[in-house]
Amino acid sequence: MALVIADRVRETTTTTGTGTVNLGGAVSNFETFTANLSNSDTTYYSIVDNTNGAFEVGLGTFATGSPNTLARTTVIASSNSNSAVNFGSGTKDVFITIPATKMIVKDASGNVSIDGDVTVSDGTNDLDVASHDGTNGLKLG
Repeated sequence: MALVIADRVRETTTTTGTGTVNLGGAVSNFETFTANLSNSDTTYYSIVDNTNGAFEVGLGTFATGSPNTLARTTVIASSNSNSAVNFGSGTKDVFITIPATKMIVKDASGNVSIDGDVTVSDGTNDLDVASHDGTNGLKLG
């Protein structure tokens, strides 16, 4: 299982409710989840229901099958107070995206701030920036 982000992946679904989404095939000029993800991979997704004015952004788990599915593992933002949306009837778009809260962005001065740990790894020599306690400088762990 790997976290996979890919460009131009967009399918439709007619799934209703708050559960796992059945993927219905690629939208014209886009690719399927299957073309980019393997079984049990995770990805950030968005579901947009233009018919009912609802949306959801989260981390999902892809499963191959008949049909291929996307489990809505963790909801990050939604039109339902950031909880799982109970989608109604109609066709919805499901696509891979990167949520704003998961992006690393330079500020107006060109600086980057990152919460949490940072690990740099080449498979042989690793650098783990574990913490900064404010008095002793940088600790390498």
